[in-house]
Parts: sequence; C-alpha cells; structure tokens
Amino acid sequence: MKVYFKSMTADLETPVSAYLKLAQGEKNSFLLESVEGGERYARYSFIGVGARGKMVSRGHEVALEGSFSDPSGINAHWIKDPLELLYNKVYAPVEVPDPLPHFIGGAVGYTSYDLIRLYETLPDSNPDELNLPDLQFFAPEGVVIFDHVKHVVFLVCTEESSSAGEMRAQDTLNLLERRLRGPLPDVPGSMPSSEKAEFVSNRTQAEFEAAVEKGIEYIRAGDIFQFVPSQRFTGPLTTHPFALYRALRQVNPSPYLGYLDFGDVQLVAGSPETLCRSTPQVGGKVKIETRPIAGTRRRGKTPQEDLALEQELLADEKERAEHLMLLDLGRNDLGRIAEYGTVQVEDYFTIERYSHVMHIVSGVTATLAAGKNTLDVLSSTLPMGTVSGAPKIRAMAIIDELETTRRGPYGGAFGYLAFDGSMDMALTLRTMVVTDGKVHIQTGGGVVFDSVPALEYQESLDKAAAMMRAVQMAEAGL
Repeated sequence: MKVYFKSMTADLETPVSAYLKLAQGEKNSFLLESVEGGERYARYSFIGVGARGKMVSRGHEVALEGSFSDPSGINAHWIKDPLELLYNKVYAPVEVPDPLPHFIGGAVGYTSYDLIRLYETLPDSNPDELNLPDLQFFAPEGVVIFDHVKHVVFLVCTEESSSAGEMRAQDTLNLLERRLRGPLPDVPGSMPSSEKAEFVSNRTQAEFEAAVEKGIEYIRAGDIFQFVPSQRFTGPLTTHPFALYRALRQVNPSPYLGYLDFGDVQLVAGSPETLCRSTPQVGGKVKIETRPIAGTRRRGKTPQEDLALEQELLADEKERAEHLMLLDLGRNDLGRIAEYGTVQVEDYFTIERYSHVMHIVSGVTATLAAGKNTLDVLSSTLPMGTVSGAPKIRAMAIIDELETTRRGPYGGAFGYLAFDGSMDMALTLRTMVVTDGKVHIQTGGGVVFDSVPALEYQESLDKAAAMMRAVQMAEAGL
C-alpha cells in the first residue's frame, strides 16, 4: 500500500467550510479539529468522507462492510474481542511521506462506555434506551488535513503501489480537489427554526439526589472512594446536526472537537480530555499516554486574578486529592499493558488554560509491552476514572445499580486509529448524540464522602448548560 497526496494553499479555507464542501451527499464523514490547546493539540484538523470500509458492533456481534468485509463473504460474526478485530482490519504499515502527520488514513469512530462489559465482569441489567452500537468505525475514502502551522492543506489517500492503484488514487485526489475549489453549498442550519428546544431528564431531581446519597453510603462503608453518577437530557432537534457543531465550537471551544456522521446517528463533541494516545517510536517501541483532568476553576478577568485562581486551585486539598486519585488510576490502567518499569508521570499537576476554565492536568506515559497492540491501550483505559470512579470496576458496578439505563457513547471514546498503529482517543464528554430527530446530552460529576446531593445535581445542570445553549443557537439560525 502506498500514500498518495497533493497539497493546496489554505489561506481561503477553514475546516468548517471545507467539511461542508467535501461531505455533500456522503453518508459517512467526519471533522476532527481543535480550537484550543496550542501545537500540542491544535496543529492539525482532519476531514474524512466516504466509507471504504466500516465496522459496527453490538456486544460481541460484529457487522463488516466494504474493505473490512470478510473474504469468506460472511460479514456478520460473533467476535470475542471486537477491538482486536478492528486493529487487524486497520493496521497496515505504510511509509508516511515527511510533511504528513501520523494519521493519513485508517479508521475514525467511537466506542461506548458499555463496550467495557466485554472486557470486565459487570452487571448488565439496565435497558439500552438509545439502542446505538457499542463500537462504530469507518475507513474514509480520502482524508483532507489542515496544517495550521504551515498553512497548507494536504489531500491524502492510500492505494496499491501499482499503475492501477495510482490511477484510482489520482481520481480520489482530483475529486477532493474539485470539491474544495468549488462553491460553498447551502449551509445547513442557517435558517432559524420556530421551535424552542425543551429538554427532559431521565431522572427527577429527587431520584438523582437519592442516587448520590446511596453512593455516598457505599463510600462511607469503604466500597469505593469516588463514583460519577450522571443524567441524560433529551430534546427535539429540528435543525441540521452540523449546525449544532458550529454552535458548540463557539460556546465550548475545546482541544478535542469532533463531528462524526454515521448516517443514522451523529456525534457532536467538544471534549477537553485525552483518554489515551499511542505513538510509534523509532526502533519499534510504542509510547502510550493518558492525561487525567480533575480540578477546575473559572478563568480570571485579569492576568492577576487568573494567577490567583491558579494558586487557589493548586492549593485546594480536596481538588488535589481527587486529582491524585485519578492520576493513580491512570498509572494503574497503563501499567496493565506497559513494559515493566516504564510507567512515569509527566507534567505533574500542571495547569492547562482554556477560554472559560482552567484545569489541573497530569500526563501518564509508558512503553507498550511486547505482545500488546494500540487498542489494548483503549480497552485498558476505558472508561476513564473521570466518568466512572475509583476503584474503577466497583464504582462502575455501583453506577449500574444506581442509574436506570445504559450510557451509550457518554463516557466512552472517540477519535482515530491510524494505519501505523497511532491512536488519539478523546474521552466522550460534553458531547451531544443526535438520532431519530432528538438530541441527547449526558452529564455527571465526581461524588466523594462529603459531597452534597443538591450541589451535585446542580453541577450536572451546569455542565449541560453550554450544550443546551449550543442547541438554542443552532435552532435560532447561524
């Protein structure tokens, strides 16, 4: 397999306008970008259109399409480990030309919170009200990459290293270029709707607070140190889902912004948090990473107030204790699949600033153990302690007891897996799920022994507010 690409000047195009031009009529497409985070996060934006191959799983039942299809012609299987199958379908070492990043193709998609039930023994009696796949990834026909440092756009695809492969590649690249150089289509969601979104939670306030109180009883009994209850808000959506994405990137600029369209469901994501990342190194080793976030303050109105809030946050014993608990959990998660003695903490208790808030963040890194692959990192870290608790498995069992439905995409992961095994997966937080003319918003917060149920309920509402505001903006017309 060979990488074929061409470049264009990027001074008259944005990732949003490029996506609108490229995704016309495509059932499967994505836009992954970052509005904040400096070069660590925000150098590249990725757009993919079309599905050369696709994999969808519900529990152990897996369906394959296109280039992911089984040579036998049987494309519905019972698979013990869907992540291993996905890795085997995507992994194809290619020589990536120098100006391009690691991700020049592979697969993009999401995993649900509930996928972990295939890898850990957990209760599973709650109904699945969203009825969405546990895993959904597709391999794009071509990828458009914005390099925001060099101000250039790369059009990329992969094909066989043959004259026939080169002809197919040129056809794909020419199609991408024609669309990019063409006019902007009608912008979805640009006309206002007369409807006003009204959201309904799947829990009453009394039910949510009772669940918090019951969880605190488990904490006081010594079962767990922390758990993360959540509630789901659902409302009607009359505008185009991409209008939600345009609104969300304004009201909630984030390191991990994503619009993933699978035809019958769309994820509109604005996550601040890395779930896991893997990067092949020279010599064949693979660096793996997770970056837990715990501890938040608003941004100051002046540089002096901003610094004072940073110092207050770093001195807050409760915030530090919660962060340390999640940091230890991250070290344990990576330790399960790391080469012995390589787990270390980088960026210990650093402050990362965003437009509205600042967070305490630490980085945990390691070297992937021999015999393990990139998606073993995903199954080991999923779900993050930020959305489950500690100890993780017991906290998840308590969540299953106290919540009334499966979580679906909330608390899972979204991102990409590259041909060379590179991976960057964000924690699915601050994400809207659109399906069947409805938009679903799920939020929660960490509960410890001295948490106040009424305040935890209010925190859940506060976290949902920015996404609800994005829905209102989109419905009003952008």
